[in-house]
Amino acid sequence: MISIQIPFHEMDFTYARSRGPGGQNVNRTNSAAILRWNLWASTSLTDELKERLGQKLKGKLTEEGDLIVRSDVHRDQDQNRSECIRRLHETLKKALFVPKKRIATKPTKSSQRKRLESKKQHSEVKSLRQKVKI
Repeated sequence: MISIQIPFHEMDFTYARSRGPGGQNVNRTNSAAILRWNLWASTSLTDELKERLGQKLKGKLTEEGDLIVRSDVHRDQDQNRSECIRRLHETLKKALFVPKKRIATKPTKSSQRKRLESKKQHSEVKSLRQKVKI
């Protein structure tokens, strides 16, 4: 597993009115956090990792290469900022996950035999449902 440490200065935060919880206070404060992180301008990643992330996150990146994460789950701006960072790391972790290669195996003799027996039984049940021919 590849661990990535993104410097805080690469993350650009803006704040907006929240759609989330907060009652009437939502209308007065900018508690929603919006995080913009540019994949291509990042100095913490190698070119190989940037290419891999670019392929995996192709649908989530803007034309400039920014990944935008918004959070308005909490009432507090700081908690929303932390949530954005957590979501960014989660997104990158999912994008960099490489599944193990599947090793093709042959079915065992007993599993083949069981399969054929169950097919024969099923066929017999269906043949008994047919009308009797005289």
